Amino acid sequence: MSNATHPNAKSAQETASNLGDKAKDVAAHAADRAKDFASHTADKAKDFASSTVDQAKNLGTSAVSMADTATARVGSRVESMADKLRDSAPREGMVHDAASKVADTLERGGRYLQEEGLSGISDDLTNVIKRNPIPALLVGIGIGYLLAHALRR
Repeated sequence: MSNATHPNAKSAQETASNLGDKAKDVAAHAADRAKDFASHTADKAKDFASSTVDQAKNLGTSAVSMADTATARVGSRVESMADKLRDSAPREGMVHDAASKVADTLERGGRYLQEEGLSGISDDLTNVIKRNPIPALLVGIGIGYLLAHALRR
């Protein structure tokens, strides 16, 4: 009897073939599960990133809104100071004229703060710097020097 026709050899070949098929099935199933897991994990990561971006945008919007509200409050207080200055200043003379001019300036500044808010101030400052880059640079250098000098003490 040859090995090819021996019943044990044939049975061993069938068993090996069955084991090979089962190993292929297990490997294919594991690969499918790994793909599903990777896809699910990627979807979760995308959802998390999207949620985080949305939360950051909302936080930024809230911060800008709070800053604008605070700026409007400061503007209201500045206008109130202008009214108090007018009430306490003499009714005529040089002191009256000076106090009146200061009060007018305070009132305009307060109104500007209330109407424009921090974002409006930022836009206006950007436009001034774009129109006058050299003076803006010199002012920045001067402020930097003063701050450095003050912090050294």
